[in-house]
Amino acid sequence: MERLEPVKGLHKVVQWVKDHGYKRAAVTNAPRINAELMIKLLGLSDFFQAVIVGGECEQPKPAPFPYLKALKELEVSAAHTFIFEDSASGTRAGVAAGMPVVAVSTRNPEKSLQEAGAALIISDYEDQKLWNALEEIDSQEAKLKTGGA
Repeated sequence: MERLEPVKGLHKVVQWVKDHGYKRAAVTNAPRINAELMIKLLGLSDFFQAVIVGGECEQPKPAPFPYLKALKELEVSAAHTFIFEDSASGTRAGVAAGMPVVAVSTRNPEKSLQEAGAALIISDYEDQKLWNALEEIDSQEAKLKTGGA
């Protein structure tokens, strides 16, 4: 049996998200039983507050409905949300739902992710481009908290 290996740096980014107290959902076109098993095997059962399955929505990805459902379930706005995605159809869905997508190029060529509208393409969760972007989010939040320039 093949072992499920997390994408390099996954647990580091999970910790960053937890430390910031952000709400989070898994949005997938996989059947619910498969999705929940994968999440469990990755040790992320307590991480996600919602699991949205494309087949349980009006239409699956690349339509925006699964991501729109996630926004509604988490009671968050697209303006304050970003998505990690590893497929071109999922990237298209996130973009269509009005959210910036960080595409991880572990399964798809960068070109297809770029054409799908990814805001940022990373090789894995240790990619310095990702951590530069997350630092930028931290500095923007710090400015908002202090009301500074």
